[in-house]
Amino acid sequence: MTERLTSSPLFRGMSLCDIQGCLRCSGSSIVNYEKDEHIFMLQDEPNKLYILVEGAINICRDSIEGKRNIITTINKPGDLFGEVFLFIEKNQYDNYAVAATNAVVLKMPKEYLYNNCQRNCGFHTLLISNMLSILANKAYYLNQKLNIISSQTLRQKICKLFLSNISTEREVKLKMTREELADFLNVARPSLSRELMKMQDEGLIEINKKKIYIKDVKKIQNIF
Repeated sequence: MTERLTSSPLFRGMSLCDIQGCLRCSGSSIVNYEKDEHIFMLQDEPNKLYILVEGAINICRDSIEGKRNIITTINKPGDLFGEVFLFIEKNQYDNYAVAATNAVVLKMPKEYLYNNCQRNCGFHTLLISNMLSILANKAYYLNQKLNIISSQTLRQKICKLFLSNISTEREVKLKMTREELADFLNVARPSLSRELMKMQDEGLIEINKKKIYIKDVKKIQNIF
């Protein structure tokens, strides 16, 4: 089961032996959860880093009326969740995590992410470095998203996103489904699809199955 963690950004650059050493040194535990079982609740103190090993986890927040709203779904083995709360001055979570399916989760103590152990293990130093990289990438992603969704129109949002992910062949490189793209831009999927069709009809982009190409970069740049 530990082999599934080799794809995690937290263990980037580590061998399977290094990962096993991290788990032993940190006193981490692997826990099985049944579907709909909570991993952490709003009132819990953030003192563990959670890493998905198997299954899927929903990160949720309830509305005033008590309706559950799913903020995001963690379903890729090796992905982290709950990590931001370990590094900010809050004594409880703003959301909660619940198993969307039967799931297996690695729980790593918070203290292991702050200081090197007495043995000064090389893999421990690398793990802390990887954690800093993860947080920096998340901050960059959120800043990029804020810059995009603060645009006045849907077309401006689309153009900013496309230009920030364009290849030398003018192909838009997005690792998102159409539904995920709509969620990222905070718009309804039908509205997104209509706008993309309009942009294609106007000769700005070309949609070929799941691929999108920018036909006129200058016109796209002049939209915002």
